[in-house]
Amino acid sequence: MSWLTLSVLNLFAQSGTISGRVYNAINNEPLPFANVGIEGTAYGATTDIEGNYTIANVPPGLYNVAASYLGYEPKKEYEVKVSGNKTTEIDFALTESSQKLEEVVVTTKTFEKPVEAPVSLRSIGVNEIERNPGGNRDISRVIQTLPGVTPTVSFRNDLIIRGGAPNENRFYLDDIEIPTINHFSTQGASGGPVGMINVNFIREVDFYSGAFPANRGNALSSVMDFKLKTGDKQSHNFQATVGASDFGVMFDGPISPKATYMVSYRRSYLQFLFKQIGLPFLPIYNDLQFKIKYEPTQKDHITILGIGAIDNFELNLDANQTREQQYILNYLPVNEQWNYTRGIKYTRFHKNSYTNVVFSRSKLNNTSTKYMNNDASTESNKILDYLSQEVEHKLRIENYMRYNDWKINYGAGAENQLYTNSTYNKIATSAGLFERSFNSKLSFNKYALFGNISRKFVNERLALSFGMRMDAADYNKQMLNLLKQFSPRFSASYAISSQFAVNFNTGRYFQLPPNTVMGYRNNENELVNQNRLGYIQCDHLVGGIEWNTKSNSRITLEGFYKKYSNYPFLLSDSVALANLGSDFGVIGNEPAKSLSKGRSYGVEFLFQQKLYKGFYGILSCTVLWSQFQDKYGQYIASAWDSRNIISMTAGKKIGKNWELGARWWWVTGAPYTPYDIEYSTRPEVWNITRRGLPDYSKLNSQRVSNYNQLDVRLDKKFFFDKFNLNLYFDVQNVFASKLASRPNLDVDTDAQGNPILAANGHYQYSLLTNNIGNTLPTLGIILQI
Repeated sequence: MSWLTLSVLNLFAQSGTISGRVYNAINNEPLPFANVGIEGTAYGATTDIEGNYTIANVPPGLYNVAASYLGYEPKKEYEVKVSGNKTTEIDFALTESSQKLEEVVVTTKTFEKPVEAPVSLRSIGVNEIERNPGGNRDISRVIQTLPGVTPTVSFRNDLIIRGGAPNENRFYLDDIEIPTINHFSTQGASGGPVGMINVNFIREVDFYSGAFPANRGNALSSVMDFKLKTGDKQSHNFQATVGASDFGVMFDGPISPKATYMVSYRRSYLQFLFKQIGLPFLPIYNDLQFKIKYEPTQKDHITILGIGAIDNFELNLDANQTREQQYILNYLPVNEQWNYTRGIKYTRFHKNSYTNVVFSRSKLNNTSTKYMNNDASTESNKILDYLSQEVEHKLRIENYMRYNDWKINYGAGAENQLYTNSTYNKIATSAGLFERSFNSKLSFNKYALFGNISRKFVNERLALSFGMRMDAADYNKQMLNLLKQFSPRFSASYAISSQFAVNFNTGRYFQLPPNTVMGYRNNENELVNQNRLGYIQCDHLVGGIEWNTKSNSRITLEGFYKKYSNYPFLLSDSVALANLGSDFGVIGNEPAKSLSKGRSYGVEFLFQQKLYKGFYGILSCTVLWSQFQDKYGQYIASAWDSRNIISMTAGKKIGKNWELGARWWWVTGAPYTPYDIEYSTRPEVWNITRRGLPDYSKLNSQRVSNYNQLDVRLDKKFFFDKFNLNLYFDVQNVFASKLASRPNLDVDTDAQGNPILAANGHYQYSLLTNNIGNTLPTLGIILQI
């Protein structure tokens, strides 16, 4: 054998190590002599007096690792990655069992089910996010594989949960709230084209589509709790990633024996690709994320984190050869946006409880400009000049305690919101033509009290939980009364057997209207919406059954009903704000009143297979109806009424570190509002808008086509002694399926590019086919050192 061959073989890792700590989840006390083992193997260890363990000589790969301790609920971590170039650290926080010691049988649960949320909660691990076909390592795309979540076809990441609007979701990183998780986010909503959270930071995501925790407020459709990793305590590491739309680097390691760090930076290269293929817009984004964890004592933990993005949306004026390109260039504004969140969490552990003190600051800066014919040489060509900032300061103090068999959580929160808006806009609506010009500055405070108590009864077969929350804001007198926003919630679960259970939850939830609505002023600089707005209310009712198999899988069937009231109704367009938010820009910057009502209801089926003998997969099916009242008070389909949704994701580890996965999904076409062609083609209207205006008298009366898509992904992992390499080939929309979306209304022009007048004095027009969907292959590289 040659020297070169020997050298190459010596690069390959022979074994790896798993280490960590097993401790009491309430007081952080170590659990000595706990058992930790790798599922399906003989590898295992017992913790020492400090609760630490080490499992050595583990072949590289993915494993399920479980921990158990007498008198505590066992716990399992799925798909733990073992590499030869570093020690994999996995800590287990175990919760005391309410059963008597002699009754305890150590059976690790595949799917954890909190007493507070026995329904509508799904947990997603980091490997499920990374390998998701077509997901581009983006959590918003991965969430769309779950029941109740409508997949998006176009260049958007909107989270549409159980028929709710994209502005009804809330996000937390290690208990610190962040306003958005997407680049180029729609102000007043939450969607955008690309996620801004680096998946390399994520350990697990808890996704609530109902049964929201009492300490998570201001949400109507979903809450996403991101549990982040901690930096390596033993060595410094580097990771470089090249994906479908960006490249990034990440560093992590120890700062001192008691502190660790993680930091990452990403930048897009989509602008180069878009320019090469002749698209008329060039998105450029950057993001930075960091986390520092400091543990000065066993009883005191401090987490500091930050996340920020800089997004620029430029026009590619050279891409104007086709009619479709010219149409987009004529109406699309230039947009610049940046945002950040910085936060700190202090945790103090006590004998039977722990306290969290969380403080954060978030800021969004959003600008948008548009000139007629994209000619900025004269001020008279200006159509839109928008500058807005939102600044949030949040403080939350909460206590978690265990009293005998009772679990108790209570606390309070306070926030200060500062909103500024400088707007000049030439407007064309069904109410007429006018100029909107104002400068607004709005500052108000928010307050909250919350608590939850839960316990298991009847040998832990019956689990009951009751929670409450009260919110208030000094924006107006109506919002200032805590009792008007009293938000009770109740959960129950009964285990008919060790594998079969019946679950239930009901609750009332409140959310403030977007700042764009609350801070709107008219041309006389009057805060006209102030005395017309209240908290949006949504009542949830959810019931279901679940069956947990012995092969790391479960089947659930849930029905839900959501009843909305006090949703802002936009007075200029006579439409509920709940129907808007799926486009770029700003929504809600106009007169409004809290009077809209809505409802959504449906049934969800889920089969979820965690890693078992190399297989994994998710099958979800949803049938739902989403309806809001029109201006006549009649319930009609909302913009989010995707009646039928089917999603199937499956994968197999096929030996020698190869992995193949695929996802197929099908969705009923969503409703849309046709154009008011007669009004839109008036010269004085078209010269301002350069696009069709919706005819809200026919609100959501038509639908886009049904759509299905197949995505596939192939991974190959290489484990070396000094580094790891992951190569993947991902193809989105393998069969190039097309969604026949709402056609684009455009006016006809002569050879000189001037609009052609018809006999009625309006511009002559055409409806341009608007088919969405292209095949997107990606060769990705992930290097870990």
